[in-house]
Parts: sequence; C-alpha cells; structure tokens
Amino acid sequence: MELVFATNNSHKLNELRAIVGNSFTIISLKELGCNDDIPETGATLTENALLKAQYVFDKFQCNCFADDTGLEIEALNGRPGIYSARYAGEDCSFENNISKLLLELQDVENRKASFVTVFALIFNKDYFFFEGRVDGEIMKKGKGKNGFGYDPIFKPLGYHNTFAEMDEAEKNSISHRAIATQKLNVFLQKCPILK
Repeated sequence: MELVFATNNSHKLNELRAIVGNSFTIISLKELGCNDDIPETGATLTENALLKAQYVFDKFQCNCFADDTGLEIEALNGRPGIYSARYAGEDCSFENNISKLLLELQDVENRKASFVTVFALIFNKDYFFFEGRVDGEIMKKGKGKNGFGYDPIFKPLGYHNTFAEMDEAEKNSISHRAIATQKLNVFLQKCPILK
C-alpha cells in the first residue's frame, strides 16, 4: 500500500520510513510532483496537519497524511508550539530557534517540555487523527550531533541523553513522531478498507 506523506522535509521523511519499514510505502510530495508551499494557518497542530493533508487530497485525489509537530514548554505557556519550526523568524535555522529559546529560558527553573506530533490521515474523504507525545525537559545547552530541530536541547523523561545524543534506532523507538507513526501503522494494519 502507498500513502502520500504531505511533506518535503527530508528529516521527517527519513524518520518515518525508518519507523514503518516495509509496512507501507511512503511517497513524498516531491515524488508526487508537488512542489507547492502549503500554508499552515491553523491555530493548533491538528488544524495545520489537516490543512496540509486536505490540500494534497483536493489537488491529487490520493490517500495521504500530513503532520504538524511542536515543542510545548510549560514555562512559556506552550510556546513555541505551532511556531516551533519558525520560532526565530520565517527563514531561520535550527540553531537560531534553539538560541532564541535558550535565551528566553535563561533564568527559568521550570524546564518541563513536551514534543507533540499530530498526523491527519485522509482516506476516501474520511478523516483520522493520531497523536504522539513525549514529555521531558529543556537542557541549558545543546548536547549531541544527531537528529534535527530542537533535538540537542530536549531530554525525554526517564533518559540521560538528549534526542541528539541518541542513535536513530533509539530515538525512533521512543519519539513523539514514532508514537504517532506506530498508532497510524496499527490502524492501517487493522483497517480492512485500507487493504
């Protein structure tokens, strides 16, 4: 079975492909022939994921899913949340986002945070949603060279290493995206209309 993943983010694509293995085939927007910049104007992760999936479904009439992911920090009232990817500005780098965040948290004792991923799946005009959440804390400085985004400063609860210090297999077994992907995978395996 093939499903279009409404992203051109190579990091997310590679992570998902590693997690699902041979369960189903993931097609990227580029492979689909879609190079559009899909707007993310929703007020929540769920709304943004649905906007992207709906855009692709309306244009290509194919089974597809999209995600939106955010880092939610308790002391910042849930920020950066839906603005996680562009927290330091529209054309910012991962490093810019991390620098801004660490500066905001410089004198803050409460470092509690959660990484959240929401998938919106559209199949035959039916809508399904899957959420993955990992609680943890924000480190005072980045550690590790693996992963992407906020991985160097996020340490999941119960672990001694940040996501960026973990190898791909370990991160992909516990991450927010892994949890959402596993839920999606279980659903697809069990759902007769998707066979």
